[in-house]
Amino acid sequence: MSNAPVDTGRRKFLTATTAVVGGVGAAAVAVPFIKSWNPSAKAKAAGAPVEVDLSKVEPGQLIRVEWRGKPVWVVRRTQEIIDQLTTINDQLRDPSSQEPQQPAYAAGEERSIKPEYFIAVGLCTHLGCSPTYLPDSFGEQVEGVKSGFFCPCHGSKFDMAGRVFAGVPAPLNLVVPKHHYVNDTTVIIGLDEGESA
Repeated sequence: MSNAPVDTGRRKFLTATTAVVGGVGAAAVAVPFIKSWNPSAKAKAAGAPVEVDLSKVEPGQLIRVEWRGKPVWVVRRTQEIIDQLTTINDQLRDPSSQEPQQPAYAAGEERSIKPEYFIAVGLCTHLGCSPTYLPDSFGEQVEGVKSGFFCPCHGSKFDMAGRVFAGVPAPLNLVVPKHHYVNDTTVIIGLDEGESA
Protein backbone atom coordinates (compact mmCIF):
# COMPACT_ATOMS: atom_id res chain seq x y z
CA MET A 1 0.00 0.00 0.00
CA SER A 2 1.40 3.36 -1.04
CA ASN A 3 1.38 6.30 1.31
CA ALA A 4 1.75 8.83 -1.55
CA PRO A 5 -0.39 11.95 -1.18
CA VAL A 6 -3.65 11.98 -3.27
CA ASP A 7 -3.84 14.76 -5.85
CA THR A 8 -7.45 15.87 -5.29
CA GLY A 9 -7.12 18.69 -7.84
CA ARG A 10 -6.26 16.23 -10.59
CA ARG A 11 -9.07 13.89 -9.51
CA LYS A 12 -11.61 16.76 -9.65
CA PHE A 13 -10.31 17.81 -13.06
CA LEU A 14 -10.61 14.28 -14.48
CA THR A 15 -14.10 13.85 -12.98
CA ALA A 16 -15.28 17.16 -14.45
CA THR A 17 -13.73 16.40 -17.85
CA THR A 18 -15.37 12.95 -17.94
CA ALA A 19 -18.74 14.47 -17.03
CA VAL A 20 -18.46 17.13 -19.77
CA VAL A 21 -17.41 14.58 -22.43
CA GLY A 22 -20.21 12.24 -21.32
CA GLY A 23 -22.74 15.09 -21.49
CA VAL A 24 -21.62 16.07 -24.99
CA GLY A 25 -21.84 12.42 -26.07
CA ALA A 26 -25.33 12.03 -24.61
CA ALA A 27 -26.49 15.20 -26.40
CA ALA A 28 -24.96 13.99 -29.66
CA VAL A 29 -26.98 10.77 -29.37
CA ALA A 30 -30.16 12.40 -28.05
CA VAL A 31 -30.58 15.04 -30.78
CA PRO A 32 -30.89 12.60 -33.74
CA PHE A 33 -32.97 10.25 -31.58
CA ILE A 34 -35.48 12.97 -30.71
CA LYS A 35 -35.49 14.22 -34.32
CA SER A 36 -36.42 10.68 -35.43
CA TRP A 37 -39.73 11.09 -33.61
CA ASN A 38 -40.77 13.83 -36.03
CA PRO A 39 -42.49 12.67 -39.23
CA SER A 40 -40.35 12.57 -42.34
CA ALA A 41 -40.96 14.90 -45.26
CA LYS A 42 -42.45 11.94 -47.13
CA ALA A 43 -44.83 11.21 -44.25
CA LYS A 44 -45.84 14.87 -44.03
CA ALA A 45 -46.52 14.91 -47.78
CA ALA A 46 -48.56 11.69 -47.53
CA GLY A 47 -50.93 13.39 -45.08
CA ALA A 48 -51.16 16.59 -47.09
CA PRO A 49 -54.36 17.55 -48.89
CA VAL A 50 -54.69 16.37 -52.49
CA GLU A 51 -55.89 18.57 -55.34
CA VAL A 52 -57.87 16.71 -58.01
CA ASP A 53 -58.69 18.02 -61.49
CA LEU A 54 -62.18 16.85 -62.45
CA SER A 55 -62.24 18.42 -65.92
CA LYS A 56 -61.45 15.16 -67.76
CA VAL A 57 -63.55 12.75 -65.67
CA GLU A 58 -66.26 11.28 -67.91
CA PRO A 59 -69.78 10.43 -66.67
CA GLY A 60 -69.68 7.01 -65.02
CA GLN A 61 -65.88 7.07 -64.68
CA LEU A 62 -64.00 6.44 -61.43
CA ILE A 63 -60.54 7.88 -60.82
CA ARG A 64 -58.26 6.99 -57.93
CA VAL A 65 -55.96 9.27 -55.99
CA GLU A 66 -53.91 8.61 -52.89
CA TRP A 67 -54.45 10.55 -49.68
CA ARG A 68 -52.77 9.63 -46.37
CA GLY A 69 -51.65 6.36 -47.91
CA LYS A 70 -55.22 5.31 -48.73
CA PRO A 71 -56.99 5.04 -52.07
CA VAL A 72 -59.63 7.71 -52.56
CA TRP A 73 -62.23 7.35 -55.29
CA VAL A 74 -63.78 10.17 -57.23
CA VAL A 75 -66.75 9.00 -59.31
CA ARG A 76 -68.68 11.17 -61.72
CA ARG A 77 -72.23 9.92 -61.36
CA THR A 78 -74.74 10.13 -64.18
CA GLN A 79 -78.23 11.51 -63.59
CA GLU A 80 -79.57 7.94 -63.88
CA ILE A 81 -77.30 6.85 -61.01
CA ILE A 82 -78.30 9.85 -58.88
CA ASP A 83 -82.00 9.16 -59.48
CA GLN A 84 -81.61 5.51 -58.44
CA LEU A 85 -80.12 6.41 -55.04
CA THR A 86 -83.55 7.16 -53.58
CA THR A 87 -85.15 3.96 -54.88
CA ILE A 88 -83.06 1.46 -52.88
CA ASN A 89 -83.21 2.87 -49.34
CA ASP A 90 -85.12 -0.15 -48.02
CA GLN A 91 -82.19 -2.42 -48.99
CA LEU A 92 -79.54 -0.41 -47.14
CA ARG A 93 -78.24 -0.59 -43.57
CA ASP A 94 -77.84 3.20 -43.10
CA PRO A 95 -79.61 4.90 -46.02
CA SER A 96 -79.63 8.42 -44.49
CA SER A 97 -75.99 8.26 -43.36
CA GLN A 98 -76.73 8.57 -39.65
CA GLU A 99 -73.39 6.98 -38.70
CA PRO A 100 -70.54 9.55 -38.71
CA GLN A 101 -68.70 8.13 -41.72
CA GLN A 102 -68.71 11.49 -43.48
CA PRO A 103 -68.61 15.21 -42.73
CA ALA A 104 -72.04 16.76 -41.97
CA TYR A 105 -72.15 18.40 -45.41
CA ALA A 106 -71.90 14.96 -47.05
CA ALA A 107 -74.63 13.19 -45.06
CA GLY A 108 -77.89 12.04 -46.61
CA GLU A 109 -78.70 9.90 -49.61
CA GLU A 110 -76.19 11.39 -52.05
CA ARG A 111 -73.33 11.71 -49.49
CA SER A 112 -71.70 14.49 -51.47
CA ILE A 113 -71.45 18.25 -51.82
CA LYS A 114 -72.21 18.10 -55.54
CA PRO A 115 -74.55 15.24 -56.55
CA GLU A 116 -72.56 14.63 -59.73
CA TYR A 117 -69.38 13.70 -57.84
CA PHE A 118 -69.02 11.03 -55.18
CA ILE A 119 -65.78 11.01 -53.18
CA ALA A 120 -64.91 8.19 -50.77
CA VAL A 121 -62.02 6.31 -49.22
CA GLY A 122 -61.87 3.12 -51.28
CA LEU A 123 -61.60 0.69 -48.35
CA CYS A 124 -64.31 -1.67 -47.15
CA THR A 125 -65.47 -0.92 -43.61
CA HIS A 126 -65.34 -4.62 -42.75
CA LEU A 127 -61.64 -5.51 -42.92
CA GLY A 128 -60.16 -2.84 -45.18
CA CYS A 129 -60.10 -4.62 -48.55
CA SER A 130 -60.59 -2.44 -51.61
CA PRO A 131 -63.99 -3.00 -53.25
CA THR A 132 -64.30 -3.29 -57.02
CA TYR A 133 -66.23 -0.67 -58.96
CA LEU A 134 -68.86 -2.35 -61.13
CA PRO A 135 -70.28 0.41 -63.35
CA ASP A 136 -72.48 -1.84 -65.47
CA SER A 137 -72.55 -5.30 -63.87
CA PHE A 138 -73.52 -4.65 -60.24
CA GLY A 139 -76.95 -6.13 -61.06
CA GLU A 140 -75.31 -9.55 -60.66
CA GLN A 141 -74.78 -8.66 -56.98
CA VAL A 142 -78.01 -6.76 -56.27
CA GLU A 143 -80.95 -7.27 -58.58
CA GLY A 144 -82.19 -4.11 -60.25
CA VAL A 145 -79.16 -2.00 -59.27
CA LYS A 146 -76.94 -1.28 -62.27
CA SER A 147 -73.85 0.24 -60.60
CA GLY A 148 -72.10 -0.14 -57.27
CA PHE A 149 -69.07 -1.41 -55.38
CA PHE A 150 -68.47 -5.05 -54.48
CA CYS A 151 -65.85 -6.19 -51.97
CA PRO A 152 -64.41 -9.50 -53.20
CA CYS A 153 -62.89 -10.38 -49.81
CA HIS A 154 -66.13 -11.13 -47.93
CA GLY A 155 -68.95 -10.04 -50.24
CA SER A 156 -69.89 -6.62 -48.86
CA LYS A 157 -71.83 -4.42 -51.28
CA PHE A 158 -72.13 -0.63 -51.48
CA ASP A 159 -74.31 1.57 -53.67
CA MET A 160 -73.09 4.55 -55.71
CA ALA A 161 -73.14 6.75 -52.60
CA GLY A 162 -70.99 4.25 -50.69
CA ARG A 163 -73.94 3.17 -48.53
CA VAL A 164 -73.69 -0.44 -47.38
CA PHE A 165 -76.40 -2.93 -48.23
CA ALA A 166 -78.06 -4.80 -45.35
CA GLY A 167 -77.05 -8.41 -44.67
CA VAL A 168 -73.36 -8.13 -45.58
CA PRO A 169 -70.27 -8.21 -43.30
CA ALA A 170 -69.43 -4.48 -43.60
CA PRO A 171 -71.02 -2.67 -40.65
CA LEU A 172 -70.78 0.91 -41.97
CA ASN A 173 -70.99 3.01 -45.10
CA LEU A 174 -67.74 3.88 -46.88
CA VAL A 175 -65.83 6.81 -45.37
CA VAL A 176 -66.23 10.17 -47.11
CA PRO A 177 -63.15 12.33 -46.43
CA LYS A 178 -63.23 16.05 -45.78
CA HIS A 179 -63.17 17.92 -49.07
CA HIS A 180 -64.21 21.15 -50.77
CA TYR A 181 -64.43 22.56 -54.26
CA VAL A 182 -62.07 25.35 -55.29
CA ASN A 183 -64.01 25.84 -58.54
CA ASP A 184 -66.26 23.77 -60.83
CA THR A 185 -63.45 21.44 -61.90
CA THR A 186 -61.11 21.28 -58.88
CA VAL A 187 -61.64 19.57 -55.53
CA ILE A 188 -59.30 19.53 -52.54
CA ILE A 189 -59.43 16.25 -50.61
CA GLY A 190 -58.37 16.37 -46.96
CA LEU A 191 -59.50 19.87 -46.01
CA ASP A 192 -62.82 21.51 -45.29
CA GLU A 193 -63.53 24.86 -46.91
CA GLY A 194 -61.64 27.62 -45.09
CA GLU A 195 -59.27 25.16 -43.40
CA SER A 196 -55.53 25.51 -44.02
CA ALA A 197 -53.00 22.72 -44.48
